[in-house]
Amino acid sequence: MRARTRRLAVGALGALTAAGLLTGCGDAGSSGTDAPEQGASGAGCAPVAGDKLVVLNDDKKLQNTDNVLPAINTKVATPQLVAALDKVSGALDTTKLIELNRAVDVDRKTPQVAAKEFADANGVSQGVEKGPGGQVTVGAANFSESQLIAELYKIVLTSAGYQVKVQTIGSRELYEPALEKGEIQVVPEYAATMAEFLNTKANGKDAEPVSSPELDKTISALKAEGDKVGLTFGQPSQAQDQNAFAVTQAFADKYQLATLSDLAAKCSGKATVLAGPPECPQRPKCQAGLVQVYDFKAGSFSSLDAGGPQTKNALKTGAASVGLVFSSDAALAAS
Repeated sequence: MRARTRRLAVGALGALTAAGLLTGCGDAGSSGTDAPEQGASGAGCAPVAGDKLVVLNDDKKLQNTDNVLPAINTKVATPQLVAALDKVSGALDTTKLIELNRAVDVDRKTPQVAAKEFADANGVSQGVEKGPGGQVTVGAANFSESQLIAELYKIVLTSAGYQVKVQTIGSRELYEPALEKGEIQVVPEYAATMAEFLNTKANGKDAEPVSSPELDKTISALKAEGDKVGLTFGQPSQAQDQNAFAVTQAFADKYQLATLSDLAAKCSGKATVLAGPPECPQRPKCQAGLVQVYDFKAGSFSSLDAGGPQTKNALKTGAASVGLVFSSDAALAAS
């Protein structure tokens, strides 16, 4: 499971440790269908199998804003370096990030090849101002999306006159201290998740959340937390990688659904099966949040994985009506 799955709890319980979530996501063979805590009345919407998955719009802003942006050690954050990284942010949106992930996760291109193709096609290096130069190490988490964005950062920083290498490090618990110490200088980050990580690191796991569904508020909180530990953050991109709820296109067409409000209004009931990780029923950004924010009540809950192959397969085969995915998943690419 990728490190980003910790977002299940962002905004209400703080950032979880990698080990804590990994042990909470269940082992192979743990899937099953359990009755949710909240009762569901009405007929609901039975699953509809299909190959194409689509995300229902989070129209009441259940999820916090996990926009992709560069995190930078303040000591190296010259205007030219920040401006170069911001070129990547300006070129990325969620649709393009999905396609980038598809290039690696489905088409099996390397992150280096996919990043170069994207940079060339989108003119990412055009107009990059030369900086003072020097050695820059871009850190990456141990999943392909982070590695892709790190390679894009390498491309623009090289154009700005820096000597750049990319180093895959692992989880946030490993690379964030290295960033603070200056052992690495830049890393791709996610606004709400990083804000809560720094918040709980400084104030304890029960700290009052600082991130928000409003991007400006999340960025303000993130920058305030970063100032305390010597971190600077560049421009947030329009690309988001956060919890999302997907259905098959056939399911959306049959029940005429576009938003989570539509899902709640039309599909609360006994036939509706919600799929996600074992902790989903208690998580404020998963089933508990769907109940609180949307008054959506599924008839049953299928305990599978967090945006992984089990959940996506359950949707495609007609075993689940709606499932937790991540908004930049390659499975959401247009086909």
